[in-house]
Amino acid sequence: MIKLTRIDDRFVHGQVSFTWVPSLEINCLVVANDKIAADEFQKMAFNLAKPPAAKLLIFTINEAIAFLNDPKSKNAKIMILVNSVGDAFRLTQEVREIQSVNFGGIRMKPGAKLITKAVAVDDNDISIIKLLLESCIELEVRQVPGDKKQLMANLLQLQADQI
Repeated sequence: MIKLTRIDDRFVHGQVSFTWVPSLEINCLVVANDKIAADEFQKMAFNLAKPPAAKLLIFTINEAIAFLNDPKSKNAKIMILVNSVGDAFRLTQEVREIQSVNFGGIRMKPGAKLITKAVAVDDNDISIIKLLLESCIELEVRQVPGDKKQLMANLLQLQADQI
């Protein structure tokens, strides 16, 4: 069962390991990223950062889609970690169980604007966010579970006629 799909460009770190995992009783972290899946050093680092009680699986996006759609994965309490709006979109299009995406942390990049203290999006991200909203995917922003949930549409001041 997918408990949370999170966009966080740091993937596995303290907020994930010490707040989200215990709060949602996660026992399986899925990092879905083509680059990380091919980087042995990053894989080793993420294994050191994960909480002891959770299994860490690092997949390409296509491998993650296959795993998440496999009935055998339904018994796990899964948190999916991606680092981009585009990767989150790909997963939502192929994994029907994903009905909500949490924006946790996206650092500044050229052309981006900061919409919260931890989330910056550019025009391409906003275009994809609009597609996600059209697909009726809940988009919420929270760094940790105790934060008040903020809806992405409200933060971007998207009106119904803009979506």
